[in-house]
Formats: sequence, C-alpha cells, structure tokens
Amino acid sequence: MVKEEKEEESKEKEPGKGKKSIIKWIVVFFGVVILGAAGFAGWTYYKTHTSGSEKAVSEQIVQKSGIWSMGSLIVNLMDANGERYLKSTIQIEVSNQDCISEMDLLKPKITDSILGLLSSKSYKEIAGFEGKQRLRDEIAVRLNSYLTKGQVRRVYFTEFLIQ
Repeated sequence: MVKEEKEEESKEKEPGKGKKSIIKWIVVFFGVVILGAAGFAGWTYYKTHTSGSEKAVSEQIVQKSGIWSMGSLIVNLMDANGERYLKSTIQIEVSNQDCISEMDLLKPKITDSILGLLSSKSYKEIAGFEGKQRLRDEIAVRLNSYLTKGQVRRVYFTEFLIQ
C-alpha cells in the first residue's frame, strides 16, 4: 500500500511539473521575442537618425566652403645671386562663398603679399614637407589678415617647382 500511495503522488506531481515547464518555456520565448523586437526597433531608429544628420552636416560643409585659385606665381628665391626660381600654383579653400568674392576684390593686394612672402624664402626654408607646411601656414595667416567675411581653411599647392 505504501508503494501504491507513492506512485499515485508521483503521478500527480509529474503532470504539474510538465505544465510548469511548458509555461516557463512560453515565458522565455516571449521574453526573447520582445527583447529582439525592441533591439531591432532601437537599431533602425539609431540608423535612420544618425545617417540623416551626418548627411545634413556634410551637405552644409560642401555648400558653405569654396576654393579660390590664385593662379601661378614665379619668384626668385633668396639664394646667392637669385639663381633659384620658384613656380607655384596655389589654391585656397575658404569658409564660405562670400569670402571668394571678397578675395576677388582683394586679388592685387593678396598677390603682392604672397609674392613678397615667397621671394623672401630660401631654398632650404621651403625644401621638404615641413618647409612647405610652414609656408602654407604663413600664407593662411597673411590671407586671414585681409579677410572680413570668412577665413582661409587650407592652402593647397597644385604645382611647386624649384629650379
């Protein structure tokens, strides 16, 4: 009899365990589905909002900046007897389009200033990467002193020939 009672109790417990384990798996399944859906929604929200703002910022930068060409300049360098020549073509990146029109009006003044700067340099001062970088910085500082509607962002040498 004792064995029969134990068997009946164990049979009664087994169906309860089965129902509880099924309920656990259903809860776990729905939890995973909800977390997955929330993660996907967050990812799509992040992707649409960040890519749109990056495009807007890059479009603003492209629209506002411009490049102004100084053309080619040929000068004698400050070497012994002026035997060396420098031919350079300079492009100036400015912060906005208004600055380009201002630079067009100031072109004679700007050209004279840059010619004076270039002709005051020796071969040793402008040879190499560091010399060219210093020269770019000096040109930018000089040009920014003339400008009121914007500023020079970068100076590009599209041609730089020393003979």
